[in-house]
Amino acid sequence: MLKMDYDRALYYTHRSEWDNLLILMVRTKDHFLAKKIEHFLHAYNFEKDYRVIEKHLYSLLRYIEHANGIIDQEMGYGSMYETMY
Repeated sequence: MLKMDYDRALYYTHRSEWDNLLILMVRTKDHFLAKKIEHFLHAYNFEKDYRVIEKHLYSLLRYIEHANGIIDQEMGYGSMYETMY
């Protein structure tokens, strides 16, 4: 299930588990997620400008949030913000 991939990507990113994030990048069926992870890991390892690393990190996190939101809508859960207010 893809939702588990997004949860794992978020967890590995939060915990700075780059090896596990790399493994997830290879195993996931979501090509957009794999590409976002690839760009972030490449920037993290080779980029000297922190703004570029930050840009790729935020891009990855935004995609994870977007994909989780779509899955939640398809499953009829609604967003976290809808249930709070």
